Amino acid sequence: MSADACPFCSLPPERIVGQTARVLAVRDAFPVSAGHTLLVPRRHVVSLFDLNMVEWVELGQLLTEIRAALLADHRPDGFNIGVNEGAAAGQTVPHLHLHLIPRYLGDQPDPRGGVRWIFPDKARYRP
Repeated sequence: MSADACPFCSLPPERIVGQTARVLAVRDAFPVSAGHTLLVPRRHVVSLFDLNMVEWVELGQLLTEIRAALLADHRPDGFNIGVNEGAAAGQTVPHLHLHLIPRYLGDQPDPRGGVRWIFPDKARYRP
């Protein structure tokens, strides 16, 4: 996908909830929980490993800022943070985006295992 056709390369300003010089934060268009936010580099890169050091730092800074805002606004009890890296991992938009997903006590009957649930038969690793 070219940068011209990429949905993350032309985000409307009203979707932006936070930003640095190199990274944007937007609410997920298909949220799995209240406050689900994406952090997206302004530069069109596919992989987390394509970021340069300045982008890494700004991603971390914005992640911390958005987490603080979500704690204040939504009062979640925890977070899942994830990146789908490549088609085999479920990446459907070939522009890096990090998911910051607020979690709430009771939003799932048994949240133990967290991101391990991508393989349900391996998610429970404790008796």
